[in-house]
Amino acid sequence: MQAFIEEYNGELDRYKRSGNKASVDDFVNYNKIKWSRDLKLDLRRGNYASFIEARIRRSLYRPFCHRWLFFDRILNEEVYVNPRIFPTAESELENRVIVTSDIAYRSMFPSVLVSKQIVDLHLCASDSHQCFPFYVYDEDGTNRRENITDWALEHFRAHYADKKITKWDIFHYVYGLLHQPEYRAKYAENLKRELPRIPLAPSRRDGGATSDAFRAFAKAGKELARLHIEYETLKPYPLKFVVAGDEGKSGPLAHARGSVRGNQTPGVPLSYRVESKMCLSKDKTALAVNDSLTLSGIPAEAFEYRLGNRSALEWVIDQYQYYEDKKSGIVSDPNRDFNDGGDPEYIVRLVGQVIQVSLDTTRIVKSLPPL
Repeated sequence: MQAFIEEYNGELDRYKRSGNKASVDDFVNYNKIKWSRDLKLDLRRGNYASFIEARIRRSLYRPFCHRWLFFDRILNEEVYVNPRIFPTAESELENRVIVTSDIAYRSMFPSVLVSKQIVDLHLCASDSHQCFPFYVYDEDGTNRRENITDWALEHFRAHYADKKITKWDIFHYVYGLLHQPEYRAKYAENLKRELPRIPLAPSRRDGGATSDAFRAFAKAGKELARLHIEYETLKPYPLKFVVAGDEGKSGPLAHARGSVRGNQTPGVPLSYRVESKMCLSKDKTALAVNDSLTLSGIPAEAFEYRLGNRSALEWVIDQYQYYEDKKSGIVSDPNRDFNDGGDPEYIVRLVGQVIQVSLDTTRIVKSLPPL
């Protein structure tokens, strides 16, 4: 990033020395920078970029796939209202956002996910996404206020005759409701044209309103949010591994203290690195991590939890791959042998964790009350 900033600022200096009269499109050097529309505008306006370490932020690029982001108005094409949602790293400790497609559920596979970090515009699909945060701030991180209005709180409390309902309850109620299959089917046509509208769930067949159904959705939404945010801390699903040359002696993965080691033949070079791309077997019960290691015993139910056009596990398989750009020589290496704390087993463990999240999500969704 520092090299990129130096190259950009150097081009800005060169442009200023030229008298700012040349066409930016024809003037700039394209060898090292892929010049976007907004980056050209910043150069034309004379805006210098600066490297500030605090702007290095962890972001959610795709479902259950984090990337490091240099969060900056010049070097990001668009920041939208993110500086008011996650203005500082500290805000990530308390704020949460529900993320859904701008035109929610345009395809048959809905996309809704909660996050505690900045999310990519196209989190789950080619459609752009929109964030609904619990808190909003000024851009310096001060003046925190709740994004659920007092009017909304009183509306829910009055409807359900329950003064104990909180704004966090409403937030989790919305998250639970957006996962409800009956809701998605009932409002399918509306959701193709507009953002989700939130109905008040009834609790009795006679139409009476107690807070029972509300509480059920809020409880489910809270548990779903915990699973989808804390997935990296969860105990992985107990897959089995097959080491090359030892297919008949594979044993269960041992997950104590985050280890994914199991039985293996002495001398077999077991590796947890993704060398190119992980590959599912035809029946989707096994995942080849590399030539030395295959994870087996994937349950069919793991693919029922979908975000956009993929299951959660398929998002991980798609994103955690090793790739080298032939033109630039830039390498995208998802392995954590040395970076991110030196955790070489991270991807293999993540596969088990996302499978477990998928199973638990499906179980919770199936237990949601009717509308």
